[in-house]
Parts: sequence; structure tokens; C-alpha cells
Amino acid sequence: MRFLVLVLFLLNISYAGSFTLMSDIGGQLSKKQEFNGFGCSGENMSPALSWKDAPKGTKSFAITIYDPDAPTGSGWWHWVVYNIPSTASSVSNNASAKGMLPKGSVESMTSFGMASFGGACPPKGDKAHRYIITLFALNVDKLDLGKNPSPELVGFNLNAHAIQKSSIISYYGRE
Repeated sequence: MRFLVLVLFLLNISYAGSFTLMSDIGGQLSKKQEFNGFGCSGENMSPALSWKDAPKGTKSFAITIYDPDAPTGSGWWHWVVYNIPSTASSVSNNASAKGMLPKGSVESMTSFGMASFGGACPPKGDKAHRYIITLFALNVDKLDLGKNPSPELVGFNLNAHAIQKSSIISYYGRE
């Protein structure tokens, strides 16, 4: 019994201070995060996100929201934001539409062909899609990717400069 208590105590210590992403949406998107277009009629509001315990050496952050279940053969990028200052620890609800991202942040092109948040819009009757919200802690102050880089180019650079990542998976389906 003592051994089990010791193991649980040590596991708790090892996870203390781990890079953590939190959101107001939890595991299920709602009509608030549904796209308004392509046959969907949601509010298209980007989620509130916050984070803590960034790893040592973090110089900037980036956020992506990606749907690997989109029927495209290559998934669907719903939000791509980079050059978020290392002093930031959150983005507010609907920050994309309100222009309230931390100063210096860049919203990049999404699969919708726009440089802003595009909400969930899975085909009616399809299984619930996974929306992977990922926060990247990066080892560079800024990514200089030119005007309107593709989400894939941004993703390549994010992975090349990632110190650590933290993700939340949320689901959404339409009947």
C-alpha cells in the first residue's frame, strides 16, 4: 500500500507544472462554434482558450484547430494563429471576429480560404467530427511566412519550431 501511495505521489509531482491548454467548450462544440455558411447556420465564434505552465524557452505561441475527419482526404483547417507573444496566456471568446487577439498575432489562411476562424460544419448525417485544438509553444519570437501562407506551410513551421504542444479534442456532428 505504501508503495502505491508513493508511486501516485511521484506521478502527481511529475505532472505538476505541465503545459496545459484549457477552453470554455470542453469536449463538445455547440452552435456557437458552428460555421455560418456551407449549409450551416451557427454563430461562428472562436472559442475562449487559456494556458498555463509554458515550457522554458518559449518565445511565442500558436493555435490551430484542425478537423482530421473532413471528407477531403487531407482534413480541414478551421483556425491558424501564430506569432502570439510569449507574454500572452489566453484568447477571449470570439477574439477572431472581434479583432481581440494578442497584439502581434497573425491569423493565417484556413481551409475556408479566409484568414479568420471558421467554425465546424461537418456534413449532415456524418459521424461526429473531431476538432483538435492545439497550442504550440515555439522557440522563435516570430514566424516570417510572407503574405497568406497556406495552413500546411504554417503547420510545417510550427512543428519545426515547437518546444511543446498541448491539445484538446472536441466533437461536433449534425443530424
